Amino acid sequence: MQPMIRLTCTAALIALGSTALTGAGASAQERRPSADEAQMRAERTLAQMTQDEKVQLIHGTMAVVVPKPRRPRDMPMGAGVIAGVERLGIPPQYATDASLGISNIMDMRKGDVATALPSGLSLASTWNPALLRAGGRMIGSEALAKGFNVMLAGGVNLVRDPRAGRNFEYLGEDPLLGGVLVGAQIEGIQSNGIIATIKHFALNNQETGRATASVNMGEAAMRESDLLAFQIGIERGDPGSVMCSYNKVGGIYACENSFMLNDVLRRDWGFKGYVMSDWGAVHSTEALLAGLDQQSGETVDAKRWLSTELRPKLADGRIPAAALDTAVKRILWAIYAKELDKTPLGPKPIDYAKNAEVALQAAREGTVLLRNEGALLPLAKTVRSVVVIGGKANLGVPSGGGSSQVVPVGGFRVIEKLSDGAAAVFSRRAWGGSVPLAALQGALGGVQVTYLDGSDAQAAAVAAKAADVAIVFATKFSTEAEDQADLVLDGAQDALIDMVASANPRTVVVLETGNPVAMPWLGKVPVVLSAWYSGQRGADAIADIIAGTVNPSGRLPVTFPASVAQLPNPKLPGADLPPPSKEDKIRYGVNTNSPPFNITYPEGSDAGYRWFDRTGQKPLFAFGHGLSYTMFRYSRLKVKGGRTLRASFTVTNTGGREGADVPQVYVTLPGKARRLVGWDKPMLKRGESRTITVMADPRLLADFDMPSQRWVVKPGKVKVELARSATEPVLSTQATLSAQKLKP
Repeated sequence: MQPMIRLTCTAALIALGSTALTGAGASAQERRPSADEAQMRAERTLAQMTQDEKVQLIHGTMAVVVPKPRRPRDMPMGAGVIAGVERLGIPPQYATDASLGISNIMDMRKGDVATALPSGLSLASTWNPALLRAGGRMIGSEALAKGFNVMLAGGVNLVRDPRAGRNFEYLGEDPLLGGVLVGAQIEGIQSNGIIATIKHFALNNQETGRATASVNMGEAAMRESDLLAFQIGIERGDPGSVMCSYNKVGGIYACENSFMLNDVLRRDWGFKGYVMSDWGAVHSTEALLAGLDQQSGETVDAKRWLSTELRPKLADGRIPAAALDTAVKRILWAIYAKELDKTPLGPKPIDYAKNAEVALQAAREGTVLLRNEGALLPLAKTVRSVVVIGGKANLGVPSGGGSSQVVPVGGFRVIEKLSDGAAAVFSRRAWGGSVPLAALQGALGGVQVTYLDGSDAQAAAVAAKAADVAIVFATKFSTEAEDQADLVLDGAQDALIDMVASANPRTVVVLETGNPVAMPWLGKVPVVLSAWYSGQRGADAIADIIAGTVNPSGRLPVTFPASVAQLPNPKLPGADLPPPSKEDKIRYGVNTNSPPFNITYPEGSDAGYRWFDRTGQKPLFAFGHGLSYTMFRYSRLKVKGGRTLRASFTVTNTGGREGADVPQVYVTLPGKARRLVGWDKPMLKRGESRTITVMADPRLLADFDMPSQRWVVKPGKVKVELARSATEPVLSTQATLSAQKLKP
């Protein structure tokens, strides 16, 4: 059953044009074959295939290692390639990373660029599925135009620890929010007639030990948190593929975990597509029996498990031919269901200017105004001088590192290599896109806007004291393959901010980070904006909000803790282990960054804000928090219980300007932490009211019962709150639920 949430598209997004939201992609999806039709085609094709052709479909490699004489003329340089079968009309599968745009790190030397969306946490901060759908449609169209028909998106691993290096790619800490948003993004991508891949399945919540660690968590806790995010995303987006992760779950590698792949994904959820491996995540030929269908990057695995190693086992019956047929049939089903065989591949021209408008709107809605004491923002017309400090704000906006990094249109202006050799492209700090200094100079009109790089904190403080307003751009780098040691800004930026704010009480801090950070200077700083990694047009969005031409509407998809002491694991699991041995690297593969160890998450299903609610701790900034330049009043909360929960209420804009709000509905079951069950994002003119209805997914009102293997809703009263954030309820009441059991 899908979460039923009425979500309103903002007026600004509608201004992108109806085709950006519901146009060609939606009509193309209506013409697609049914699941049964795709299944019949898959069976007919399978019957005509030789064994070699079948094996060809279940293994692939990275495009860059394919010798030039063997490369098809139109093969793009992306993450991977699976050869097709021309005589049967089975197209090759050309895969590209990732959820934030076409990751072109494999083709940098040719100067390839793509439209860079903001980071996943920025996209999640929009709380706007329509915008995620539009962004997915846009990046999917660029993938197709560049010759790709498989996109390794979208990522929905829950944020369990704010130090995890890959959090910036994902969609927050809540399973409902993440699942709804990733489903919308996948729907948008696949509207182009290509396959999207939900990832990384599952419990891939940190980078330390990503190839060696085993996550040990009870089934009920998994079902109520990380797995629920995937389940909702699959229900809503219907991806053609699921990518299994590097880590172990309960001591078994995710890519050969029969419980996860066969029992949960296929038996319980009815997933009909195929499971592809992450690059370097396969460890045996027997993974084929456990539910893996495709070894996607065999050149970075220890062996070619599903080709060279597989053939002799097929010959002597150790691997039954039926297992190969099952995997091939699933791949063919996805090809036919998503119509890859009917989708012509590029190259095609790309309207980068039009696509940049989607990135701009995403950055505007994804920027969160965390603090605005004294209503310093938007800057008043009386401001005559502004000094911009730090963050390379004279050159561009930063991005996260790793396989999701997109070389934006215009290229990177600065690249700081953090390592050499093959890992260099996975470990580099880079700035590009629109330029904050120039954007502010344009947005603030006649205001004098100057810049200092912040390397001399004393000079920055002197300049700040002489200006009407100081704006400090503060950065913290996040990257795939490496977690962060703490929540501290990079370098000496905390000290810089403290000195600037001490010199000028009218200081604005713009956070350009991939994770929550600590703010020891917060008491001195009246304004804090979380811009995350803001993408192609991020600087323009930041300037629009500071100048007041755009009213901020972002809300946090993650909790900002006051310190690591508040976290379920104050010490990041595995952080104190020695580096992996040479034997570890040989045994566990190129992604090995630690010896094997176990990970336990004490919070279980209560990730993020639920943990803070359960333990009674006060965060620095709460999940769902975000400010506006106008004010909203909530009234007339009415709740109806029964087999599910239906809440209706009125939101009124009582302030002086138009703005979008994000009213949130939480339910607290007896003895449990509060849970988000729905939200809306209405855009309201000054004085306008709107009645909103939210209907809860019954799974969010239930616990997963192990003996019955069912979601169980217990009869009785529950607390219902209409709130501005997870810690700021405005109206509350009770509802009475009826007993029921739901399928897993």
